[in-house]
Amino acid sequence: MIAAPDFAPDYALLDPAEAPARGALVFPFIGQKLLLGPDAALPFPRMLQELGPPGRAFCFGALGEQRCVLQIWLADLAIPPHLSIGDYRALWGQWPVGHLAAFVRARQLAAWVLHNRHCGVCGQVMNLCRAEIACECPACGYKAYPRISPVAIGLVCKGDEILLARSPHFAPGMYSALAGFVEAGESAEDCLRREIREEAGIEIRNLRYFDSQSWPYPHSLMLGFIADYHGGELIAQESEIEDLGWFRFDDLPALPHPGSLARRMIEAIRAAWAGKTRRS
Repeated sequence: MIAAPDFAPDYALLDPAEAPARGALVFPFIGQKLLLGPDAALPFPRMLQELGPPGRAFCFGALGEQRCVLQIWLADLAIPPHLSIGDYRALWGQWPVGHLAAFVRARQLAAWVLHNRHCGVCGQVMNLCRAEIACECPACGYKAYPRISPVAIGLVCKGDEILLARSPHFAPGMYSALAGFVEAGESAEDCLRREIREEAGIEIRNLRYFDSQSWPYPHSLMLGFIADYHGGELIAQESEIEDLGWFRFDDLPALPHPGSLARRMIEAIRAAWAGKTRRS
């Protein structure tokens, strides 16, 4: 069995009026909405013809020998009936990992293009650079590069329990680790200490880096840490947290998708706890 190819990022500016090269994988966006064809598959170029030419087009990477092309329609067009809107979470389990990685990059770059149609310095219309992945102002020369927003996410451990919380926008019954955006001048570790203090009322210690994950909502980079409880009583921040608590590893609530960084942290710590329990 041949393994699915990994995604390799790249950049090459294309003429929006020209059809993509034969065999290319086209990721079409109306604004920040990915368009899909039947069976949650990427549409063929002919399925997009009634939309007219896109406002921006460029190659953003490759899956094996196939170039990945991003086409963005800047106007809020009606979605043709034979197409649908794709969501990253819904595509987990349906798309290979390489295709999901390509979607993450495409979604973030689509947001970047839309947010930089005009220069933030002088207000002129921006152009995509040919030599590098940047939007450049032809009037003042200002360049805007793709934005990355770091988020610290932490799984706090206390004996046989971990701290989990739920936000009002989570799926019913689902709990996850606490997280927050890194503010100017903060380290990721300082951000996590602050966020857990603000959202849960407790202090943490012994932070250990776990892993990272690009998250396309719309341009986040999740930085995962494992930490130990250090002190304090749980007090949920009412404006952010619907519920939180300490959960035993053998009695956990509904958890995030297995492909998420939060779930991978939970499973890694639960596996370590299970192995320790068997040995004792």
